[in-house]
Amino acid sequence: MEMQKSLIVDQSKCTGCRTCEMACSLHHEKKCSPLLSRIRIIKFEARGENYPNVCSHCTKPQCVSACPQGAIQLNSVTGAVVINEELCIGCRLCIAACPQGQIAMHPERDVSFKCDLCGGDPACARFCPTGAVKYADMDEFIMAKRREFSARQKHVS
Repeated sequence: MEMQKSLIVDQSKCTGCRTCEMACSLHHEKKCSPLLSRIRIIKFEARGENYPNVCSHCTKPQCVSACPQGAIQLNSVTGAVVINEELCIGCRLCIAACPQGQIAMHPERDVSFKCDLCGGDPACARFCPTGAVKYADMDEFIMAKRREFSARQKHVS
């Protein structure tokens, strides 16, 4: 069984350039607009911090169980939680169900939209100039989370 990959974020490397948002929007919509991006950069300008905000593609996604149309499925090849826009009725129940706020309403098509990992080659990770967003296997993802947790503990104590 091939190990699935996930988006890994290193917040300390993010400069807030928003190249990831533009790459995502251009890949999916053929337009450069942060409103059409599936990845979001959350800026805390007073602190000078930027946080790439990405979908975790949960193994038991609450958005899937909330969708009354069965429009959200787990892609067994990529591990991505994917919305089928043809089936989406725009009820927004998936938006309310997502604990990470990773689903939004498409401003032009009135359907829900979210990261789909670009079919297994995420544009955000491919074009991130600093390596703040990477697409790597779950072992690397888990190790990155452990390092992140340890770094936070170091600052708490």
